[in-house]
Amino acid sequence: MARLAVGDVAPRFSLRDQDGNRVSSADFKGRMLLVYFYPAADTPGCTDQACSVRDARKDLSRKKVAAVGISPDAPDAQKKFDKKFSLGFPLLSDPDHEVAQAYGAWGQKVLFGRTIVGIVRSSFLIDERGRIAAAWYRVPAKRTVAKALEALA
Repeated sequence: MARLAVGDVAPRFSLRDQDGNRVSSADFKGRMLLVYFYPAADTPGCTDQACSVRDARKDLSRKKVAAVGISPDAPDAQKKFDKKFSLGFPLLSDPDHEVAQAYGAWGQKVLFGRTIVGIVRSSFLIDERGRIAAAWYRVPAKRTVAKALEALA
């Protein structure tokens, strides 16, 4: 699993969001972006993570940071997740996990004592120039926002 480091150019992406619209990394040019990868919509850890991003939107916005979540879920599953928890930010569908692989967020992990291949919960702060300002692999769901805010302080 390749890992991104501070200063690396962030891999570009163009994925469908929960409404079926195409969202591209280029849409955020000139702004900071928090990109986080999560395994599955509407599961306990992923819900905690998404709700923490939702709850921090004002703090992130004050720092001029947008946020997107990326998982292998289909847009309709993302839509249900968004609606159920009133998330209000783009949830992007990466069914072939190409973007997750480009970010190093796809690989082996241990789940309930079994080694599987899937999303490795990770988050990235991308600066206005499209470079990695901070990267966290295997970040606990409830620490995604805290880590980003610490890096922005």
